[in-house]
Amino acid sequence: MEDDLSGRLLVATPLLGDPNFRRAVVLVVEDEPEEGTLGVVLNRPTEVPVGQVLESWTDLVTGPSVVFRGGPVAPNSALALAIVPGDEEPVGWRALDGSAVMSRIGLVDLDAPPQLLAGGIASLRVFAGYAGWGPGQLQAEIDEGAWYVLSGEPADAFVAEPERLWKMVLRRQGGNLAMVANYPDDPALN
Repeated sequence: MEDDLSGRLLVATPLLGDPNFRRAVVLVVEDEPEEGTLGVVLNRPTEVPVGQVLESWTDLVTGPSVVFRGGPVAPNSALALAIVPGDEEPVGWRALDGSAVMSRIGLVDLDAPPQLLAGGIASLRVFAGYAGWGPGQLQAEIDEGAWYVLSGEPADAFVAEPERLWKMVLRRQGGNLAMVANYPDDPALN
C-alpha cells in the first residue's frame, strides 16, 4: 500500500520536461487511492493582484499579494491555503491530512466571509487552478524519477520569494539533493 502523500512536497527533478511543472514545488493537499491526488504549485506567482479577483480577501493575503498559478487543472477556479497559529480551528478552514509538521496548514473556504478567519489565521495564499493526478498516475511519475517526495515546512507555502523555493527546499535536504539545487537551467549551456 502506498503512503498518503497529503502534506508532503513534490519537488520536480531536473528531468521533468512538462513546462507546467518545470522546477515546481507542489504541496499535496489531498491524496486518495480511489480518487487520485490534488496539489498546488507553490512557486508560480502571477501578475494578477488578489484584489482583482477576490477583493474581500486582500487584507488577509500574505505577500506577494498576487494570485498564484496552482496548476494546469481548472485555472478559472480558486483555492486558498492558510496557517492557523494556535489550537483553535476557525470556521471556514480545514486542516490538511498527513504530516504532523504541516498540520497547521489547511484549505480555506473562499465562500466564507473573510471576517470569520481574520483573527484565526497567520498567513493566506490564493491559487488559481491546481495540479491533479488520477489514481496511480502520480506514483508512476515518481517511479519514473520525475518527482522528489520531501517533507515540507509550513513556511514553504507562504515564502516571500517563491521563485527561490525550488532551490531552497533542495538545499536544506543536504547531500546529493543539495547539489541538485545548482543544476543549470539548460545543461547544454554549461
